[in-house]
Amino acid sequence: MDFCESTTNLQLQPTLMELAQPESPQWFAVHTYPRHEKRVASELGYKGLEVYLPLVTRRHQWSDRVKLVELPLFPCYAFVRIQPSAEARVRVLCTSGVISLVGASGQGEAIPESQIESVRILLTSKVQLDPYHFLKVGQRVRVRGGSLDGLEGILVRRNGSRRLVISVESLERSLSINVEGLDVEPA
Repeated sequence: MDFCESTTNLQLQPTLMELAQPESPQWFAVHTYPRHEKRVASELGYKGLEVYLPLVTRRHQWSDRVKLVELPLFPCYAFVRIQPSAEARVRVLCTSGVISLVGASGQGEAIPESQIESVRILLTSKVQLDPYHFLKVGQRVRVRGGSLDGLEGILVRRNGSRRLVISVESLERSLSINVEGLDVEPA
């Protein structure tokens, strides 16, 4: 008997947070097996859950033809709106093609509604979207291209602009440059 079968017969114990107050549904990211995003979204929808799978149309060329195909904007991920409860999580995790909920210990971490709405707005506006490295302030990054190609430092935000800080540790001195408009990637 697997996990999903065994949990259908169990009384799930609510956490203290769940007992305190019933929360409204929140968005969670679902990690799927590669190329299972559409199937997972379909199955979650069939279970009556609100699902969002952002798709982009890309032109793919094979040896004999060129075709427009719809691909997930975030490969291996879909979004589901559920109550933050153990029962709802198990319902999602017992869906074929689902690996886990994204977050600590597979419990999932709620995604702010504003972030999901931002993705929706970008997709409906039909602007050209390209994936980009996720960069956090405080992360070590490397400049790509131009006269600063290969330069590494720490990404910081100062007065609303992104800056790269380069340090000479033995001198305990640092320099910073504005990296707005430069292509930077994780180092």
